[in-house]
Amino acid sequence: MAKMLNILTNSLLLTIQELKVNKTRTALSLTGVAFGIFCIIGVLATVGSLEQNIQNEVSSLGNNTIYIDKWDYSGGPDKPFWKLRARPLMKFEEQDEVKMRSELTQDVTFLMQTAGTITHRSDALQNVSVYGINHAQIAIQPITFESGRYFSETEFNNATNVAIIGYLNAENLFGNAERAMGKQVSIKGKMITIVGIIKKQGKNFIGWDYDNCIMLPYKFCKQLYDEKMTSPVLIVKGKTGVSTDALYQELRGIMRQIRRLSPREEDNFSLNSVEAFSKAISGFFVTLNVVGGFIGGISLIVGLFGIANIMFVTVKERTSIIGLKKAIGAKSSSILFEFLIEAALMCIVGGAIGLFFVWILTLILSGPLDFPVFISIPLLFATVIICIVVGILAGIIPARQAAKMDPVKAIRS
Repeated sequence: MAKMLNILTNSLLLTIQELKVNKTRTALSLTGVAFGIFCIIGVLATVGSLEQNIQNEVSSLGNNTIYIDKWDYSGGPDKPFWKLRARPLMKFEEQDEVKMRSELTQDVTFLMQTAGTITHRSDALQNVSVYGINHAQIAIQPITFESGRYFSETEFNNATNVAIIGYLNAENLFGNAERAMGKQVSIKGKMITIVGIIKKQGKNFIGWDYDNCIMLPYKFCKQLYDEKMTSPVLIVKGKTGVSTDALYQELRGIMRQIRRLSPREEDNFSLNSVEAFSKAISGFFVTLNVVGGFIGGISLIVGLFGIANIMFVTVKERTSIIGLKKAIGAKSSSILFEFLIEAALMCIVGGAIGLFFVWILTLILSGPLDFPVFISIPLLFATVIICIVVGILAGIIPARQAAKMDPVKAIRS
């Protein structure tokens, strides 16, 4: 153990000496490794952070949840757009039908979704996401409040003109989001009292546009907007322990019964599983990681040849020293190990430089993307392992060449 530590220390000192003596040559060799690590880890860190952010947004759609809609969110197999468009819209009555017939369902809710304009005095916000929700909405998709509360059962049943507003909308209309509590806004000439403010969510790619939304009780929302002109959807959450596949099959049978479809008729609705959507996203990002890793790998191969080249030169320059070491009893395995360690350490230095630039990249991207891009602990371990492997591959031939040297010839050279 002490011998290995001694070799490791000597190799580290020789690597530092190499960096000092041959600055330009070593810098050029390390650039290849640094650029390769930057490409691989940079792509993996960015893609991994993006995937985690999107998966978090998908999770916000609800666990073990299925959306019943006329549209197939995946595009649908062999389903042309005109065929999907011709399907009937979801109906409010179907909510109660599904809940009554299903044995695997925990909660069902009917949701209206459209875009509208909300005003406060002379200020107006356009293209606001308007959601007409029912009482089970919060059970399926939890809402975190900055202040205020959820609608009461009485407000749902009596179509009370109350609203829950998104953080950015409250901020844009009142300057400070918390000032919106208890204030009134207008939609289509109807005055609506704000009873809740949703906590700021940040930019999202998938899921609910909570920051830019206003939520209304369904029965009140129906008075403002024609249900046929919105995009209504049924959201079904399965009971604990019920698999998504089982829930899917049960709901498909129930919807066919409700729609009175004959065995020969195809479904005129789509069951969109959040779990299936999550798996599809994971599959996409696996492909993206492979492509990014391949591109970065090519850059790393260039760095490998650079390190190999510098190791060949190093062996040639130290030929007489290698001969002296072997003459006084150094084993070939020790010489081999010494050069492999040196090559690996050089790659680790290059990798550290690459990681530094990846860290700079994460700081640059975190702002515009509005979500944190980070280097995970597994990526740090992966970097060290990649550098060691590249170092061994780059140094194996020069190291073997040094280990096989004849001490007499080496000293004379």
